Amino acid sequence: MSVPESCPVCCVPSPVPFMEVGPLRYWKCETCEARFLDPAQHPAPDVERAHYLTHENDPADQRYRAFLSKLATPLLARLAPGSSGLDYGCGPGPALAAMLREAGHEMALYDPFFHPDEKALARSYDFIACTETIEHFHRPADEFDRLHNLLRPGGWLGLMTSFQTDDARFADWHYRKDPTHVVFYREETFRIVAAWRGWTCEFPAPNICLVRKATSLPL
Repeated sequence: MSVPESCPVCCVPSPVPFMEVGPLRYWKCETCEARFLDPAQHPAPDVERAHYLTHENDPADQRYRAFLSKLATPLLARLAPGSSGLDYGCGPGPALAAMLREAGHEMALYDPFFHPDEKALARSYDFIACTETIEHFHRPADEFDRLHNLLRPGGWLGLMTSFQTDDARFADWHYRKDPTHVVFYREETFRIVAAWRGWTCEFPAPNICLVRKATSLPL
């Protein structure tokens, strides 16, 4: 069994074995507290895409909108009118982007499978939303760096994922059983991700993290 050189979230060397569930091997980082699937067992892109197409993400579904409002409501409370945003990892049915447009904000879309618009990655934004996306990141540190660079000074990044808290229940956790979920985060994980990039960090609701990019470079 090969050992991952570093944590994919915080890049600290030498993660330690966490758990084996059937053929799947999981590791944990003792610095940022992330748990993650062995990178050698990540799903192939065609497997990922096929699984995403089984999701029901209808922008007109009121129950789905209520679910997304857990992020949308606290994020909207922090945005200036007419802000420019990006729905990063929007999937085939960008319901959150529709909700934020209805609230008066300009929205761009990016998803590597369903909206691979490189032009959306060539500009900057007042805010970025990632709902049920970061658990799919194969290289989270690189993705967080990208999001940092896409945000304007003082910009907001809204993250929504199921936080992992109970190791004893990990094997039977529904979130782990999704074959495209490869990284699992805790509050401490987000605090470290934020601190290392100079972001502020808050948790306005369960499974929601809002971080804000600094308004200026440190002296």
